[in-house]
Amino acid sequence: IAYGAAWRMLITNGNIKPGEQVLILGASGGVGNACVQIARMKGCFVIAATSSDEKGEKLKELGADMIINYNDEPEFHRTVRSLTGDGVDVAVNYTGGDTWVRTLKCMKTGGRILTCGATAGFDPKTDIRFIWRKEIKIQGSNSWTKEDIQLLLDSILEGKIVPVRSEERRVGKECRSRWSPYH
Repeated sequence: IAYGAAWRMLITNGNIKPGEQVLILGASGGVGNACVQIARMKGCFVIAATSSDEKGEKLKELGADMIINYNDEPEFHRTVRSLTGDGVDVAVNYTGGDTWVRTLKCMKTGGRILTCGATAGFDPKTDIRFIWRKEIKIQGSNSWTKEDIQLLLDSILEGKIVPVRSEERRVGKECRSRWSPYH
């Protein structure tokens, strides 16, 4: 599910290109892990934002070029701007919430924000000045298509992407779990 959503968001709708700078918020989650690998596969410079240095090390192993620990750097947009000079081409923000305005501040003129959810809040404060002044495009993605999944599976079979899954599976009241015969 996560990899299909990430593929549609980055490839089908986001049309990422080699050499673009891509910021991925919530990069240590399932969709985020997939985004790191897909953006890297496409030849992008990947900036992964996560909540701990330990998670950051794992994201480097997946292909992230730079890590931002947003617990250590709550004003992460300043770090992104100092790394890139004029901002990123693409930002993946499926968290929403209080990261939304800071994501707008990370963008270069003509940049694209891609989203497929709102895990930290669906009704974030926004500052539309950044959208019109920087001519930012915001693109939503919902799920995937059969064609998206086929292209994704081709990339997996070619060894370009290696899906990550949690080794810990809990069933019961404390955690809802999706069961798949492929795990």
